[in-house]
Amino acid sequence: MNTYTSSSLLDVIIVGAGPTGLSAALLLGRSRKQVLVIDSGQPRNAVSHAANGFFSRDGIAPSELLQIGREQLHKYKNVRFQTGKVIDAKPLGTEKGDRFQITLDSGEQFTTRKLLLATGVTDKLPAIAGFAELWGTGVFHCPYCHGWEVQDQPLAIYGKGATGFEMAQHLTGWSRDLILCSNGNAELSEDQRNQLSMWGVELREEKIARLEQENGALTGIALTTGEVIPQHGIFVQPQPHQHSELAKQLGCNLADSGAV
Repeated sequence: MNTYTSSSLLDVIIVGAGPTGLSAALLLGRSRKQVLVIDSGQPRNAVSHAANGFFSRDGIAPSELLQIGREQLHKYKNVRFQTGKVIDAKPLGTEKGDRFQITLDSGEQFTTRKLLLATGVTDKLPAIAGFAELWGTGVFHCPYCHGWEVQDQPLAIYGKGATGFEMAQHLTGWSRDLILCSNGNAELSEDQRNQLSMWGVELREEKIARLEQENGALTGIALTTGEVIPQHGIFVQPQPHQHSELAKQLGCNLADSGAV
């Protein structure tokens, strides 16, 4: 697909070409809007081997899913793609939001009536050796996305307080061989500790030294005491934050969770 020129006034610019951006492009294209999709080529799920739970595409490689989405947009000649990273966005005109101008890292600029941010979030993982290296292969964030593949295996939950407790409760539907690793004081009430025991979830409050792996697979959780707990998967709820600074640049309010 050819790109628009910088002198074109577009109906909508979509920043981000993941599933959300492509879905928006499809509907806007069918609405006969002049659409430009900006793609930096850094999807959130790039490390995942498969996108699970997606109707008609269960288990598909994320890159293949995006390729199919792009191919289905070919017939909409009013939807174009531009490779690059948007480094600046600002409103133009007498009224805020009347027009938007975006600037790419290449220096190119485009003007649009509407700006749709589909940049998504990135995940801040625990600063413990092994978490980043095993992200998407042995470290997971969603039981509904990855629980089936590790069902009935020895699994761990990383977290404390309500976050760790609730994740442990969720995972009892996929495995009964569970431990909750709080990496220090678990910050749980006596009732919560008793509930974990009733579910058969072991609580370990020792500090974690690292995650051990072999050929890219999680083999165990090494504690600072020297003990290694053999586990095949660990679930964590990482702290998300905006993948792009554009929402902040435009004056959007951000919640503590990282959402706009």
